[in-house]
Amino acid sequence: MEDYVKALVKRFEHIQAQRDNWDTHYQELGDYMLPRKADIVKKRSRGEKRMEFIYDGTALQAVDLLSASLHGMLTSGASPWFHLDVKDTELNRDDDVREWLQDTSMRMIRAFNQSNFETEVHELYVDLVVFGTGCMFVEMDKGQIRCSTRHISEFYVQEDQYGIVDTVFRKYHISAVAAVQRFGIDGVSDHIKKVYEKTPDEQVELLHCVTPRVERDIRKRDSKNMPYMSVHICMQTKMVMSEGGFEELPYVVPRFLKATGEVMGRSPAMVALPDVKMLNLMSKTIIQAAQKMIDPPLLVPDDGFLLPIRTQPGGLNFYRAGSRDTITPLNTGANIPIGLSMEDQRRQAIRSAFYVDQLLVGGSPNMTATEVIQRQEERMRVIGPVLGRLMNEMLRPLIDRVFALMLRENMFAPPPEILQGQDVDIEYVSPLARAQKSSSLNNTLKALEVLMPLSQALPVGDHIDPDGLVRHITDALGVPKTTLKSQREVNQVRQQRQEMQQQMAEREALSQDVADTAQAAQAVRMVQK
Repeated sequence: MEDYVKALVKRFEHIQAQRDNWDTHYQELGDYMLPRKADIVKKRSRGEKRMEFIYDGTALQAVDLLSASLHGMLTSGASPWFHLDVKDTELNRDDDVREWLQDTSMRMIRAFNQSNFETEVHELYVDLVVFGTGCMFVEMDKGQIRCSTRHISEFYVQEDQYGIVDTVFRKYHISAVAAVQRFGIDGVSDHIKKVYEKTPDEQVELLHCVTPRVERDIRKRDSKNMPYMSVHICMQTKMVMSEGGFEELPYVVPRFLKATGEVMGRSPAMVALPDVKMLNLMSKTIIQAAQKMIDPPLLVPDDGFLLPIRTQPGGLNFYRAGSRDTITPLNTGANIPIGLSMEDQRRQAIRSAFYVDQLLVGGSPNMTATEVIQRQEERMRVIGPVLGRLMNEMLRPLIDRVFALMLRENMFAPPPEILQGQDVDIEYVSPLARAQKSSSLNNTLKALEVLMPLSQALPVGDHIDPDGLVRHITDALGVPKTTLKSQREVNQVRQQRQEMQQQMAEREALSQDVADTAQAAQAVRMVQK
């Protein structure tokens, strides 16, 4: 066990040494664009001022706008942002399967909304925008989903051969009393016990290691044979306080962008950093220049004045009678308009780095549906490819993790027998996903506009599945599936309509027969007369 712990700690120290350059970069990013989280290299006490580097708020506003936009486009709490499906198209049309998937999706959405997911995921988006890498721990606590976004200074990650994060080391500090509550008095090290007895609120240093388990018995389902190994180590004594495992990686680690050969992600803030630093320096200089113009330095003769110079309103300055020497302002030559123009250039560069132009695309209230779709397409062409990584590295692992947790807690209804052995797939229905589908919808509408005039001369309707067309349009527009009838209900309505039409036709035929009979009888009576 001792060698095992030494190997883990040595591996962590190696990964930590590779982060030195990143940490310096993160500190600078935090100082200029996220002061409340600027505790990476230098540690500041609680309540200490953190805005000493900032003279212009453009970057801070851009960070807030992009992070809030990502939140709204990907995981908005105002509406469902994903739906479960199966890969088999025919199974998706089965009513029992459709109802179970809809019910399961709504239970998961409800679990997200009832947890702290909304607050924690926003912090994750902020970390992505500024630092380029975020980390969220997802667990089940007393039948409820719990999420915790970790600070950039706490976690260290590694990738597998496919570039997917599979190893997370988290070095963090907690109070001794919290450690005892977490691991029990018998599970903590002697060092923590001593701290707990003397000063329970003193911080202790722990290391959490989560990495794929190389050797395990797949036939066993205990914690020591799970796919991922979990070890908590006291860093002061190098003692293992708990050892267990996870069925799937509990940490969700998305990267905004990533350079080849690097593990940590890169962010829009890194692109904007030179302009942000320059803008703050220019703003500071322009403020100083404006101060000099409003309250300029003075040229004072070195002879003849009796008292110190008083520049306040109503101040009196005495000088020798008959002297022509006067106090005059010093012309510093400051050109504030040029400085303001250069500031605007830097602000525009910062906004471009944070996609502000794409996020704030305006429109007319009289725009047609086609114009709205085209505007969305323009936005997605710029920002869509960037966010595709977030859908793969954040949303899919997150949903898979929550689905597995809830499934093990028996929080779903029993699935239909036809679903046995089938893989459940994820369909995104967030505003971003709908915007990405708008191109397909636009093409469908154009096709209908072209084909409809030809329907009188050509059998166009023979090539179109009306039910499939309705499903495609409603899916692209983000219409909730709960508002649509199932295929079984649609068939019942159609059958009832057909029966009613048949009954009406039979009544009309019977009425016609009665009328014909009455007419024939009248003709016979006329002949008899």
